Amino acid sequence: MTETLLPAGFDFEGPFPRLSRRLRLGVVGGGRIAATQAMAARLSDRWDVVAGALSSDPEKARAKSAAFYLAPERAYASFFEMAETEAARADGVDAVMITTPNHLHHSAAQAFLDAGIDVLCDKPLTNEMEEAEDLVRRTAQSGRIFGVSYVMSCFPMVRQAREILASGARGRINQIHVEFMQDWMIPEGAHDAPHVKWRLDPRISGPTSCTSDIGTHAAHLAGFVSGLRMSDLRADFYVCGAPKELEDTVFMSTRYEGEVPGTLMATRLAPGNRGGLRLRVFGSEAGLEWDMENAERLKLNRFGEPDQIISRGHGHGVSPRTERFVRTGRGFPEGLIEAWANLYTEFALAVAARKDGLKAPADWLGLPGVEDGAEGVRFIHAAVRSHRAGGRWESI
Repeated sequence: MTETLLPAGFDFEGPFPRLSRRLRLGVVGGGRIAATQAMAARLSDRWDVVAGALSSDPEKARAKSAAFYLAPERAYASFFEMAETEAARADGVDAVMITTPNHLHHSAAQAFLDAGIDVLCDKPLTNEMEEAEDLVRRTAQSGRIFGVSYVMSCFPMVRQAREILASGARGRINQIHVEFMQDWMIPEGAHDAPHVKWRLDPRISGPTSCTSDIGTHAAHLAGFVSGLRMSDLRADFYVCGAPKELEDTVFMSTRYEGEVPGTLMATRLAPGNRGGLRLRVFGSEAGLEWDMENAERLKLNRFGEPDQIISRGHGHGVSPRTERFVRTGRGFPEGLIEAWANLYTEFALAVAARKDGLKAPADWLGLPGVEDGAEGVRFIHAAVRSHRAGGRWESI
């Protein structure tokens, strides 16, 4: 009997359905973000974490496996071995998350795609444009699901904002401003921490640090919510704190399709800002604002009228599509872990639909895909070219 994961005849327009079983998830990379994502995947109630390549050192891989509750025989010291072995098991992983440092994303993703296993990869997708384009091709050829962890797009109020702008209710978009301000790199010795060192090493992080790490989140969020593709930018990189090989701050002027202007700023040296991701989209009739440090609220402004606040939670007028991401009522806060769980919910549904041979409507899920990841790499490289040319406008 052929396994079916999604219920027969479910409505793509309704709430997200339960699956007939939890999917089996593998972990590649055993750092802090891997633990966060594994927690979120479990929170989605659609994944069991069953295997992992948590370190290239066999002893460390076995030691870390206990923290992920993995059976010893499914703790691997090589993602190549993991891909080959899990693909051959009857109970092998349905998909993997890739949470390694940037320079390993391509080889890890390639190994699992070639083994016929669906992938969700951290951003930036790769350091090199050729590698990003290779993953786009391999994904298309394999027919596998490839998600990219632009998790900021998975907050319910971000989805609500996207719907409002898509409806045209705010008029024609005429400005887009986005910033990601953090302060964790202010202490002089912050860049010596093990989980930070590689982010400032161009051999691992690629040609940028702040731009590829948090600037890509800002760029994706702006395009995701507005529905407009960023077409051009001019960028200036700065080292504002202790000396570093790569930038800790970037300021950009941006341009979107239709000649819509904007700005993008990102830094890790903004005292008082922890998760300071803020988006403002101004239209010909009204504006819209969202702040991740107040992620439960979406502010709508129509000129000459009182401001309107939409808040996350059941029974507050959010759309049915947004309701699919809401777990609790108003006044019971949800945050980043729940946004990660939303990402893994959509990933699970995409994988289940593929396995069931279902053709889902294009607008059913908002899961960022491999093409979004490649667009992020194009954004990074355009920023690097612009900075090196003295802040010249560059096409993405």
